[in-house]
Amino acid sequence: MSNKVIHIALANPRGFCAGVDRAIEIVENALEKYGKPIYVRNEVVHNKYVIESLKQKGAIFVNDLKKVPENSFLIFSAHGVSKKVKTDTLNYHLKSIDATCPLVTKVHKEVNRYLFEGYEILMIGHSGHPEVEGTLGQEADSKGKMHLIESLEDAKNIAIKNPNKLAFVTQTTLSLDETKEIISVLKHRFPNIQGPKADDICYATQNRQDAVKKSLHDADLFLVVGSKNSSNSNRLKELGDKNNIESYLIDDMNEFNPQWLNNKHKVLITAGASAPEVLTQALINTIKTYKQIEIEEIDGTEENIIFKLPKI
Repeated sequence: MSNKVIHIALANPRGFCAGVDRAIEIVENALEKYGKPIYVRNEVVHNKYVIESLKQKGAIFVNDLKKVPENSFLIFSAHGVSKKVKTDTLNYHLKSIDATCPLVTKVHKEVNRYLFEGYEILMIGHSGHPEVEGTLGQEADSKGKMHLIESLEDAKNIAIKNPNKLAFVTQTTLSLDETKEIISVLKHRFPNIQGPKADDICYATQNRQDAVKKSLHDADLFLVVGSKNSSNSNRLKELGDKNNIESYLIDDMNEFNPQWLNNKHKVLITAGASAPEVLTQALINTIKTYKQIEIEEIDGTEENIIFKLPKI
């Protein structure tokens, strides 16, 4: 490989959002107060490094609540849970601590208000994602009032009983840009559809995407630090793909391929909202072992949002 200096541009903001910070702190506080083990339903946030770190401190991640001993503490992940999970938690005599991101909780409240008022609800999101499952699961009685919209085709073909009693919500880790075509189709088909204001979309997802868009134009390699099951990290990588820029999602530095640096001059780096800064620095240090580098921190939207911690 050439010894030519590679310019690394670091997008801002990047990495942890307020909801992820809060969820991790809830788990750590519970471990400190109650001792180990503390059980967590699913991954509290979608990042392998974070999960392994919390496991070492005494957190146990479970999918099946039947595996949790009675009277244990159980933390709900940042993605939120269905009403059935909350009911099961009580039935299995578990003590719950809710680490749901407040932005997801806000969506749940909107859904429950619409359901109470007799609306059908279209949820724009990705099937199988825990946030989507938790939001769809706000309909506890299975009356078929909630429908998942994953694509433009779904939006064009969904059958609705009463177009005048219809609302939509979105998975928070999407962005306005991702959903605008689907929402446009829904509003054209159903002029009276109700929906959230722009500020119901996760600020962190939007900010990270905007920061990347601002700097993609002169990058010839785009690296996203984040786990494969992280929705917002995947959406960031897709921005590079859509702009025909060689792009990779990196969960672990062992995945880094030095061949990616061949004939590259400017590398844009960002990190998903659940990826810690220590991994971004590890990526920079890895590149340093192969190339001389110069680093630029790109100015971006300043984030000063802090979510209150629940009492535990």
